[in-house]
Amino acid sequence: MNNNLPDTFNSLYTQYYNKAFLFTKSYIHDDMASEDIVANVLIKIWQISENQTINNFKGLLLTMLKNSCLDHLKHQKIVESYGQKYSEILKRELDFRISTLSACNPDKILCAEIEDIVSNTLSSLSKESRLIFEMSRFSDKKNIEIAQELQISVKTVEYHISKVLRILRKNLKDYLPIITFFI
Repeated sequence: MNNNLPDTFNSLYTQYYNKAFLFTKSYIHDDMASEDIVANVLIKIWQISENQTINNFKGLLLTMLKNSCLDHLKHQKIVESYGQKYSEILKRELDFRISTLSACNPDKILCAEIEDIVSNTLSSLSKESRLIFEMSRFSDKKNIEIAQELQISVKTVEYHISKVLRILRKNLKDYLPIITFFI
């Protein structure tokens, strides 16, 4: 060890910490980061002094503090730049989600899909079942009216309507929770 350094690390720390901290904080503006930088620099200087003579301790201390502060500030600048870019990406993505959600009309989407399923289901039925169901549901005719018009029994009308409703329930099973939610 040489003469221009204190004899122990504790003495070095006590003697130079406050000045080094104030210098560092004047550039870093963050107490915790400044404390870390000063502590790391003092430890490095102490380790260097164990292996070699330090002729200009204060110059070395100031140079190492300056370089550590520069490294920290450059890193902070990169983080800030990334944060801004990331923030812009998040903002664009958020704007996109807002615009698509605003344009979304669940009634139209669900109605169109449900209408397609009902239409396809009805077209797959027998002519008689389809006719009876359409008269019941789309023409608002009572079962007895349908029976009289088609000259069949009311029980036959009820059978066909039940059969179609069972098939529709099966084909619309994925939509029933949503339909129940809206009803």
